[in-house]
Amino acid sequence: MAITIDLQNDATLASVPRKQLFQQWVAAALQGSHSELEQTIRIVDETESRDLNSRFRDKDNATNVLAFPGDSDLLDYDCLGDLVICAPIVVAEATAQGKPVEAHWAHLVVHGMLHLQGFDHNNDDETAQMEALEIRILNFLGYTNPYNDSGNSLQ
Repeated sequence: MAITIDLQNDATLASVPRKQLFQQWVAAALQGSHSELEQTIRIVDETESRDLNSRFRDKDNATNVLAFPGDSDLLDYDCLGDLVICAPIVVAEATAQGKPVEAHWAHLVVHGMLHLQGFDHNNDDETAQMEALEIRILNFLGYTNPYNDSGNSLQ
């Protein structure tokens, strides 16, 4: 399987993980067969995150990750959509929750990739299924359960 990551870092002051880590996280989160996948991940600041969250979700706040599913018959490769991750929020949440920042980046990429594949957390059953899958994927990647002791679910 060929995975191409288009990593766009517009949060210029933020330190982000290496592109190879994003590629590993995306690959681990895939739940189907993809012979060739191009995945865009845009790293943004709080201003852009708030703007996108307001325009597309009617929520006037910055958020950790936004997933924009995409589907086009014009492409000759798989494109699940775009992920937008707010770097300052990733760092702030990891710090507040006492988690390694890299582990939180991994969690948000996996979480967002699952959204792009149709998983959601609109009710208790969906939440339980999605969180169990996230825990399994992150464990495979060598990260601990992101929901242990934090009491924080991703919204």
